[in-house]
Amino acid sequence: MAKKFNNESVSTEANENAIANKETEGLSQGQIVRRRFVRHRAAMISLVTLISLILMVFTALEIHIGPFIYHGWWKYKTTDLPELLYKNCPHGSIGCPTLSLLPKFLGGTGVKLGQHPFGQDDIGRDYFALVMRGAQRSLLVMFIIGAVAGIIGTVIGAISGFYRGWVDAILMRFTDFIITIPAIIIGSVIGYHFGNLGVTFLALYLGLFTWTGLSRLVRGEFLSLREREFVDAARVAGAKNRRIIFKHILPNAVGVIIVSVTLLMAGAILLETALSYLGFGVVAPDVSLGLLISQYQDAFTTRPWLFMYPGLFIIVIALSVNFVGDGLRDAFDPRQRARLGKKARARTAAALRKETKSE
Repeated sequence: MAKKFNNESVSTEANENAIANKETEGLSQGQIVRRRFVRHRAAMISLVTLISLILMVFTALEIHIGPFIYHGWWKYKTTDLPELLYKNCPHGSIGCPTLSLLPKFLGGTGVKLGQHPFGQDDIGRDYFALVMRGAQRSLLVMFIIGAVAGIIGTVIGAISGFYRGWVDAILMRFTDFIITIPAIIIGSVIGYHFGNLGVTFLALYLGLFTWTGLSRLVRGEFLSLREREFVDAARVAGAKNRRIIFKHILPNAVGVIIVSVTLLMAGAILLETALSYLGFGVVAPDVSLGLLISQYQDAFTTRPWLFMYPGLFIIVIALSVNFVGDGLRDAFDPRQRARLGKKARARTAAALRKETKSE
């Protein structure tokens, strides 16, 4: 009985592998990765959500690009001081949100943004504008940290894994030293000394200390790839070490790098939030999502929207980036079985049966 069950499971797995191989037959590696990623529903939904959020955030307010000025579609700026609203606010609070999502036929006031959809702060500033500006700064920190840490981690990991020996020993001991210092302590020291220089400098300095995990992953990948046949063939052909690293090994390790950088960016926005909440990140008059939460944490019981909307944006951004990273990991990992829909599975199985009959 057990033998029959094992044979059936092996046969089923073989059929699924045959269907998956048939589905990717004749496709390049890039096309296979793209197809796997597109079929990852959570990753695609998160990617669309993240792109939509980025477009909304960076087009809402006025942006200065050199001599050019883009006037955003939102009517208020972060420095405007409109009249503070008291009308229709619960429990005698002030500056309540005018956003309504409940239709009239369900007993609500209808779907509308109103004058201040996210409410107003203590002095009357439009909170939607403040959240948009804070999201801009937090996203900028996330991308800069991802770029800086990605470059440093890739370079150190690649050199360490390729050359090995004393080079590997020195670089990895330096990496271990950085790892032993908690990131929140490093970030607090950096934020305390350089937070007043602006969000760009803060992100650059933080990126100098958040590359350690990526460097270890890249090192392990290079240690494995440098022993492959195509590297030996390149050496026999007279290729120099630099060419072998950048033209032969690095393209084969790009999947690990992309996935790791994506997940690193998700951690970066949470790090910035934590530092700003503790008072060591972005400082006033600049704005970030973490700083908004820190400034209005005492208003959580009386005016929860001042705490809720920045927190909601942080959660959406972090989850979206994490899900995109999961989709990229599944797409680049050759051990992951392709996610075939029912129609694709039936179509491919019919083609396999047709080939079998013709033989």
